Amino acid sequence: MNTQKLPVGAWLVAICSAIFLLAGCGKGEDGEAGSDSTGPKRMAVVVSTLNNPWFVVLAETARDRAIELGYEATIFDSQNDPSKESVHFDNLIASGYDAVLFNCTDAEGSIANVRRAKKADIPVFCMDREITANDVAVSQILSDNYSGCVALGEYFVETVGESGEYAELLGIIADTNTWNRSKGFHSVVDRFPGLKMVAQQSADFDRAKALEVMESILQANPNIKAVFCGNDAMAMGAYQALLAAGKAKQVKVFGFDGADDVVRSIAEGKITATGMQFPKRMARTSAESAHAYINGKRDFDQRTLVAVELVTKENVSKFGDFGRK
Repeated sequence: MNTQKLPVGAWLVAICSAIFLLAGCGKGEDGEAGSDSTGPKRMAVVVSTLNNPWFVVLAETARDRAIELGYEATIFDSQNDPSKESVHFDNLIASGYDAVLFNCTDAEGSIANVRRAKKADIPVFCMDREITANDVAVSQILSDNYSGCVALGEYFVETVGESGEYAELLGIIADTNTWNRSKGFHSVVDRFPGLKMVAQQSADFDRAKALEVMESILQANPNIKAVFCGNDAMAMGAYQALLAAGKAKQVKVFGFDGADDVVRSIAEGKITATGMQFPKRMARTSAESAHAYINGKRDFDQRTLVAVELVTKENVSKFGDFGRK
């Protein structure tokens, strides 16, 4: 055995090296603090798309509220692509985020991602878009899409009349919002046999696709009196097609979301009505729920519905900035 004593300077170097190595253990591969007791808490905001101002507001409001509550927050854009969404979950799980504020791409397909986060002890809080499982997300803050479109259906009959041809533009087929809105609308309109739906096509909640789909519908059905659109982006696309065809004044357009451009268009007499969803309210509630969970709360309702308000030319002055003024 070597019993030779080390010089005092060598001991100091060894001790300092050990302290440096221990300090580095709390950091990930990128050198940033992980989600341990020494680093800042972090929330991931994963949204279906940023190619729509409504979702930009949802994402940025969620991020900003998380920051106000003392967290670092990062927005991840899934670009309406389930595979990109899955990669985002891979990254946030590996990085050890403390919570996820989630707007899904697929009501059923996204369940696996939420389940993986739960297995990694990362709570997920859904906002606006629903997943169809009840045992993976901590809570889901959702618009009351069905009731909102019942109100739209009633206003549709009131303004269009009880007879005539109309078309419907559906959103993303895999999204429960698409069908909840359509079902709410039809629960009213289908009671009037004189109203005939001559076309029902998906435009994926996308403005450019809605313009193309509406152009095709108009070619086959030149006598339609109205079009019901499952979101405001599609309503604006449909209106552009009608304007180009010289039919903007003959065909009434109905949307859903409460986007600022549609609210302005209602005030200008271009769009007939929409449903205000209040994305800021849903985003803030999701961030606050995640904060409460991180601090020990566990009793959350699985689904909380946020009321939708009908926006028409009669009350449009009360709305703006993605909510009530």
